[in-house]
Amino acid sequence: MIPSTPEILARLVAEPTVSRTSNLALLDYVEALLAPAGARIERFAHPDGSRANLWATIGPEGPGGVVLSGHTDVVPVEGQDWSGDPFTLVERDGRFYGRGAADMKGFVAAALRAALLAASRPLKVPLHLALSYDEEIGCIGVRGLIEALAARPERPALCIVGEPTGMRIAIGHKGKLALKACCHGQEGHSALAPNALNALHLGAAFITALQARQEELAFKGARDADYDIPYSTIHAGMMRGGTALNIVPNRCEIDFEIRNIAEDDPLKILEGITADAETIAAPYRNRFPTACIEIERVSGYPGLATASDAPAVRLLSRILDHDDPTLKVAFGTEGGLFHETLGISTAVCGPGFMDQGHKPDEFVSAGQLSRCDAMLARLIDVLEAGDP
Repeated sequence: MIPSTPEILARLVAEPTVSRTSNLALLDYVEALLAPAGARIERFAHPDGSRANLWATIGPEGPGGVVLSGHTDVVPVEGQDWSGDPFTLVERDGRFYGRGAADMKGFVAAALRAALLAASRPLKVPLHLALSYDEEIGCIGVRGLIEALAARPERPALCIVGEPTGMRIAIGHKGKLALKACCHGQEGHSALAPNALNALHLGAAFITALQARQEELAFKGARDADYDIPYSTIHAGMMRGGTALNIVPNRCEIDFEIRNIAEDDPLKILEGITADAETIAAPYRNRFPTACIEIERVSGYPGLATASDAPAVRLLSRILDHDDPTLKVAFGTEGGLFHETLGISTAVCGPGFMDQGHKPDEFVSAGQLSRCDAMLARLIDVLEAGDP
């Protein structure tokens, strides 16, 4: 008997697959579900072997097919005031509560159930499942899987990324660059502070420069009215430096990011920020030769800009139970990587809402899961007919 989506979701939530920790037990459960149904399964592991991507195919071999893409990792629960165990799924008043219920194990559960249903049908076009790790820290894990697929002569035709959109079709999101600025000063005794170079002061000047660049983007940059914030953004999230009050710090680190709309080139924005860093540090080098602000790229992913009449959008429009207009979402997804690296038409559509994710008592409603199940059932009909 095929388990229900909530039953599968309960098993997925029970695995505390926080980013950078193992997801192998969850993948073992997935394989135990899919392998007896005849799915062809591959894993693409992280170099240390602690976690992996999983690729599963139901139906005929060959090119084409539709990918259902989801990530298995979740954000941490530390410091959050949950009303119960975050890793035990609880149903209450038509909602399913648990870490990852919305982002995005609800969709993964529905996709697994759909794969089991598809296994009993004579599909003419294959159904693929792509389950990744470490999405929450910059879409890092899925790259190994996508690179392996890119090296193959046969590729899928379409991709549906099941991030929570309230079951509406999302055709765009911003790209992201995660960066680290390291400010190098010269340490000294705080009683003689003017004889040293305070790295925190360099960092403060750098953050001021970031603010100025943000103002420029907000008032003079390109705009896309489909986004809540209709322009590219620059954000400083963390600043670290100093060891004691009476020591002038010689090092300061700032973690910052660029989130760009399609009309802006993030590398061009970064060029301006790098020039600002040099402008800040250069005047000090006569007295402090090692003064500098070094910028390191930590991670990043491309944005998604799918045409409203693209194949993935047309397919979703056929199998959804509504004709709501498309939208663009504020959060990033792996969709840009599937589109950019594999060249396949990609859109985002999944159950729940992102404003429920990443917070205590995260939930997805039973109604949203039911609508996702219905959408995927219609997808199976399309794959059986051979007309995606």
